[in-house]
Amino acid sequence: MGMQDIHHLMDNEDASALAEWVRRGEIRPGELLEAAIERLERVEPQLNAVAERLYDSAREAADTPEVGQGLLAGVPTLIKDLFSPVAGAAMTNGSRSLGDFRADFESEVVTRLRRAGCQVMGTSTSPEFGTSYSTESSRFGATRNPWSTRHSAGGSSGGAAALVAARVVPFAHGNDGGGSLRVPASCCGVFGFKPSRGLLPSGPMIGEGWAGMGTPHAITLSVRDSAALLDATAGMDLGAPYAAPVQTLPYVTALQRDPQPLRIALVEQLGPWPTSPQSLQAVGEAARLCESLGHRVEPVNLPVVLPEFLDQVFTIIGASTRHYVDLLGQMRGFAVQAEELEVRTRIILRDKGNVNGAQYAAAVEWIHTLGRQLATFMHDYDLILTPVLTREPVQIGELDVEDVCMSLDQLLERYHSYSPFTALFNASGQPAMSVPLSWSSNGLPMGAHFAGRFGEESTLLALAAQLERAQPWRDRVPEVNACRR
Repeated sequence: MGMQDIHHLMDNEDASALAEWVRRGEIRPGELLEAAIERLERVEPQLNAVAERLYDSAREAADTPEVGQGLLAGVPTLIKDLFSPVAGAAMTNGSRSLGDFRADFESEVVTRLRRAGCQVMGTSTSPEFGTSYSTESSRFGATRNPWSTRHSAGGSSGGAAALVAARVVPFAHGNDGGGSLRVPASCCGVFGFKPSRGLLPSGPMIGEGWAGMGTPHAITLSVRDSAALLDATAGMDLGAPYAAPVQTLPYVTALQRDPQPLRIALVEQLGPWPTSPQSLQAVGEAARLCESLGHRVEPVNLPVVLPEFLDQVFTIIGASTRHYVDLLGQMRGFAVQAEELEVRTRIILRDKGNVNGAQYAAAVEWIHTLGRQLATFMHDYDLILTPVLTREPVQIGELDVEDVCMSLDQLLERYHSYSPFTALFNASGQPAMSVPLSWSSNGLPMGAHFAGRFGEESTLLALAAQLERAQPWRDRVPEVNACRR
């Protein structure tokens, strides 16, 4: 098969279909890899989404038997550069403080992706320590949105979302501690899924990232690929502190039939910050589409006081960030200095980096109590529908923080007035997803956010597949894309 034919397949097929071509022997993994490299080099000057290219090691592995088999045989992808080590690659976590530190071990989820046949061709960008809803850092600069390079690709898995939206690869690894898969998926018009707490492995480097609020998974073009990736990677790793129930049947089987009529709670507003008309219109369109498919949508208010919630969450994030900074200093051999860190990180450390053990334990108990309250709320509903963001994707620089004298409350308002919805379900441990159903009048994507009951990924995936069939999004291609040759 010629390279032009391979590009045509990559323009039109998802990862699951590409893997089938490889397993049948009609495409060699090395050919897919070279096509993906060519596509990445075409768009990267406009997007700035790559932390490090790993072409040489990927080429060395391309002809090994493992790559030609497996559920995702031969599919090229990138790993997010945030506490997800790839052996031999730089792990910067978006920070200048790590220099050229290179891990000699791999994250368990990377190992499982390789076992499934994936080719790791690089790492993707993240903001420093993943604490921003825009992927901008002093280390790498700004990652730009393929729909409009004036706008952010979202964060913290912004590099992953930009590359998938630009059709470089059909999926890219990311992780999510407060919306970091769903926010960039919304910004870039692709599918972002956050699994239940403990469904995917975070080890061996991370035991319970942000007290269990963080989890790895991926951003994908298709719902089918997200389900296939769960099939390839789900299940606790050795010694994991949490374990969500793994479905006995493959997750892809959930996509084969429409779900029974669902009870969906619609939440349009959360906290003191208003939801813009654009976001209300987008979530309203999602609600009407669900109703047209036979589901019942009921407006509700959630029993959450957002400022109190964020204070507890950032007690955990601040203590964890202090630990990570100390750990990274040990890994590189000398302590991290404040001036090496970005202003946002310094504010978090200043106000929450020195909490005592009792305060940290109280914050963890608080979010666990919230999880129980939301589980009780979900007795009456199958899903919760909210906006992903309160407004269109922000422009590059709009979320910048340059004044170290800014209070933590002001910092939280800057970020969480933009996305007050997503972090709630990291705290509760529930699965959640961003589905690309709407575009604004300015041509920018506006995702719809759904959360389900703990351990019930299949309900979300079944609805997502139904929505994808009813209102396909893969035919919409952004301004910056690798399809143009």
